[in-house]
Amino acid sequence: MGEIIKIAMLGRSEGNGHPYSWSAIINGEYDEQLMQKVPFPVICQYLSAQPKENLGTPGAKVTHVWAEDQAEARRIAETSYIEHVVAKPEDVLGKVDAVIIGEDVGSRHLMLAEPFIRAGLPVFIDKPLTDNQEDLAVFRKYFEAGKPILSSSCYRYSQELREARAEIEPYFVCCLMNKSWEKYGIHAVEGLYQLLGTGAKQVANLGTKENNVVHIKYADGKQAVLNVLHSAKNVNFQLVGKTTQIVVPQDTFNMFKTQLADFIKFVRTRKYPYPPEETIEMCQMIIAGIKSRELGGKPILLSEI
Repeated sequence: MGEIIKIAMLGRSEGNGHPYSWSAIINGEYDEQLMQKVPFPVICQYLSAQPKENLGTPGAKVTHVWAEDQAEARRIAETSYIEHVVAKPEDVLGKVDAVIIGEDVGSRHLMLAEPFIRAGLPVFIDKPLTDNQEDLAVFRKYFEAGKPILSSSCYRYSQELREARAEIEPYFVCCLMNKSWEKYGIHAVEGLYQLLGTGAKQVANLGTKENNVVHIKYADGKQAVLNVLHSAKNVNFQLVGKTTQIVVPQDTFNMFKTQLADFIKFVRTRKYPYPPEETIEMCQMIIAGIKSRELGGKPILLSEI
């Protein structure tokens, strides 16, 4: 197995409890009473449903944590058994082997990740990698230079979606996702990738900032509609192919665990588990959706992003 990979968990944004849950999944332990006080009840639900032996990522440990709110950083450390709380992100340089950017505000990701990318550390960035063209251009250059960067939604690892694709061979997908296009559109897009693959050509967002209705055309004629509605309570993917099926990905714990294990493997091997070009294309879809919405639903070609 080799030496333990030391990881820094950096950042914590409103509405996102990943620093708590991801640290617990990697470290294999957490304080149950403190976790119950975290304002995301679903975390305790899926963690407590697991046998103790399911927790933990062999060969890795979150050893350092940072958040803008230092009191929050201390709570994350106490809850998920992280030894060190640092005053600023760069304080982890020379002390860890890899970094996870654990907040989901795409416009902040380059700023937070760049010191570690330049230092050559493997970096995992919470979805979406970015939500704007300027930062995407910089990330593209880092990918082209071979910098060890990963970013994904846990929906890449949905067993339910993979099984449905194999059974139905869909040519049309309709998705219902909650929250915002800027933050959660990537869940819909990455789930869509597991069903229709690559090759998106055009994106048109016919909705509003609160209720996004995004039509996607593929170069081979396939189509999809992603409804990302702020107040939606359910998440599902409706597939149309040889038959029609509604899929509700539910195994949050195993999606997260597999996602994090992929990053740990990447840290050791430096071999991308999925092509960076896919990450770039998905970001183009998110950015195109924002631009189309701002232009009143005008279709945007991905080649323009």
